[in-house]
Amino acid sequence: MPQIISTAQSMSKNLNIPKYAPPAFHLLAKPTGAICNLDCAYCFFLDKEVLYPGSQFHMSNDLLETYIRQLIESHQTDHVTIAWQGGEPTLMGLDFYRKAVTLAEQYCRPEMSLEHTLQTNGTLLDDAWCAFFKENNFLIGISIDGPRALHDTYRVDKGGGPTFDRVMRGLRLLQKHDVEYNILTAVNRVNADHPLEVYRFLRDEAGADWIQFIPVVERINSDGRTLYQEGNTVSDRSVLPDQFGRFLNLIFDEWVQHDVGNIFVQTFEATLRNWLGMPSSGMCVFNETCGLGVALEHNGDLYSCDHYVEPDYLLGNIHQDHMIKLVSSPKQQQFGLDKQNKLPQYCLNCDVRFACHGECPKNRFTASPEGEPGLNYLCEGLQRFFHHVDYPMKIMAGLIQRGYPAEQVMEILSLEKTRWQALFDQTGRNDLCPCGSGQKFKHCHGRWPVNEGLGIPNKPAPFSGDR
Repeated sequence: MPQIISTAQSMSKNLNIPKYAPPAFHLLAKPTGAICNLDCAYCFFLDKEVLYPGSQFHMSNDLLETYIRQLIESHQTDHVTIAWQGGEPTLMGLDFYRKAVTLAEQYCRPEMSLEHTLQTNGTLLDDAWCAFFKENNFLIGISIDGPRALHDTYRVDKGGGPTFDRVMRGLRLLQKHDVEYNILTAVNRVNADHPLEVYRFLRDEAGADWIQFIPVVERINSDGRTLYQEGNTVSDRSVLPDQFGRFLNLIFDEWVQHDVGNIFVQTFEATLRNWLGMPSSGMCVFNETCGLGVALEHNGDLYSCDHYVEPDYLLGNIHQDHMIKLVSSPKQQQFGLDKQNKLPQYCLNCDVRFACHGECPKNRFTASPEGEPGLNYLCEGLQRFFHHVDYPMKIMAGLIQRGYPAEQVMEILSLEKTRWQALFDQTGRNDLCPCGSGQKFKHCHGRWPVNEGLGIPNKPAPFSGDR
């Protein structure tokens, strides 16, 4: 072991780190390329198979070692995440990942900590896989789109058959072996109409305490495929903008009243970080710039982003050029800066720009109300969400800044609801709404019961003496 450590230190010292190289970055490695044992209807990556005609879609042992070595060498920080995705990465077999872990330990510098992650559909997991994950402290992402009927709408196998039972079997094996996991849910045109059913299933039945909600936005190319980020129309599987906003809002209302501190929803965590003015939201789509999340194909090709695995965004191949050279190249730097520099004026003037930053560039294919191109397809829904959560986010941000736990927001909102209910009970249908909107009560907060959603306006409830 001392000789191995010495070799690893020597390699790192001999590497010429480019001047503008980031100290750290996130790389998604795809050892099977686009190959998967399922045939999910909305999967944006399955079409990528045509980019590599005749390929076996199997990362070689030589490339595996090159990847692990270069990834560790490239990091100037004490923590490195080794992330696997697909396709379906478990198709590589368990021995491949045993070798990956061994190589990572071989090249790891003494002061460095490693985190192994893997995103899977869960259908191929067994006790051996899960014991390995637990032994090596893997974080597993497993894809579940909600309860059976909603999950099986689009997440089907190669024969078009349902996958829910196989996925849940995989989840239960992860839980049996006490493997750390999170759940990724693709929000599509169907399950987006059932936000609370999805959320409560993930929380209560699946036992999730960390959830990612990823909007399905499939751009239809001129040839009818979804191979490239081109085209101004979307598939009928794609979530609608306002539908996505309502999906997030209803789940947020459930979460902020009952689950803060126990359930972590990535979108809500990132939003709070932006309300706090932190340097990073933790989600690339809600950061001011991007470019620090690259994708490695099975043959060593490195691309600007997982969503831009297409020829125009190929940075090079790590067999020919070290990955840190590619990640810090002018082409990749420009890719990251374009997220900020190509915002339309409508975004620059938006009151929630600090929270959204135009979301993901892949979704910027609609026009602003003034006709300027480059507006995000999801804009309407995202605005609806950020405006909806403003008051609770301010409360949580204030609590954290004063050294209190964010979960105290639940008690504060409960008291607020009680105060507003007392005011509403004293208000006639044709009276002005006490929220200050200037509308009659029957056209404002008299339209729904207080127990629907948050049931409070986005401002503190006045005490009776303040009226």
